[in-house]
Amino acid sequence: MYINIIKFIAGILLSVLFFSNNFVLFTLTYVFTSLGMVLHTLLTKNTIKSKVLLSAIYLMIMVFQLVHNSLVIFPENTNMLNSITGRMVGLIFILAPFIINRIFSENESKNFYLPSVQDITVLTFNEMVENINKVKEVIEKGRASLSKENIDELLKDIPRHDSFRYINKGSLTKEYFDLAYQTMEDKNIYIIISNTGSPASEIISMFTRKQYNHASISFDKELKTIVSYNGGERIYPPGLNMEMIKYFNKKQDSSIIVYSIPITAEKKKKIIDKINVINKQGNAYNLFGIVFKFSFKPNIMFCSQFVYRMLKDVGLNYFEKKDGQIKPTDLIELDYYRKLKYEYEIKFKEM
Repeated sequence: MYINIIKFIAGILLSVLFFSNNFVLFTLTYVFTSLGMVLHTLLTKNTIKSKVLLSAIYLMIMVFQLVHNSLVIFPENTNMLNSITGRMVGLIFILAPFIINRIFSENESKNFYLPSVQDITVLTFNEMVENINKVKEVIEKGRASLSKENIDELLKDIPRHDSFRYINKGSLTKEYFDLAYQTMEDKNIYIIISNTGSPASEIISMFTRKQYNHASISFDKELKTIVSYNGGERIYPPGLNMEMIKYFNKKQDSSIIVYSIPITAEKKKKIIDKINVINKQGNAYNLFGIVFKFSFKPNIMFCSQFVYRMLKDVGLNYFEKKDGQIKPTDLIELDYYRKLKYEYEIKFKEM
């Protein structure tokens, strides 16, 4: 409960910061956040080398934030769209020190340490080459994910989202629901995880360290009724939308994996009915919730949150976790009791 209250307060503070459009407030937020993380690091039980390294990273992030603040968020001449997108990116940058801290903490729990000179000297040549290749791989992946094209595409897309009110209503047509209700003879519901290669997916993968970063459900094996929360492909507002397989093919190694889980006709109808209600009430994509794991309204969700909630509504969830914390890969990796059945994989480059 206290965690949710803290998240709610953080959301309010970030909202105030965004709408204030105040250079000084942004600057003070960056400075106090970074200095607070430095102080937190110095008070931990980490080694001196680790403390120095983390503190230096936080200070470098702060410098980058301040430069972005001056040149992008509050330049001498700017228009409304650039100001809004700049502020939204600025809010995301506030999270950078916390993300670094989390990654480092996870590594610490896995006995991560900075090698001494003695340790380095006993590394074999093969180990050294392997480690260098791993570093190169991470750098190359990060460079590709944070390409100018991906960043530009993401900045153009962010203003279309709203995590506080419903902006999508009725995007699913009567024809879609007629098709979904015709699948009652199929005693399965299908869970799809996808590696789409979209700009958002590429950037998210940097933090989740997972290849598959989107989840959907379908009521038929041929995926004619596939549906999820997504960006709407610039056709519909972000939120609950029907999906088409061709939209998943955005890069050379795009792929999807399809799993099934048995379901009664009664429960399948209940899920379709629930989706129909959401479609009529209105909905929106939970962009805010990806970071803060919190929804301001019931029908504001992200993809894996939606899939898990639909399964849970009919008692088909095969693991317990707060729906705001569900990653797409959790739907597969947390299937400890083997409730899912692998159906098939589509690799688009082989089509």
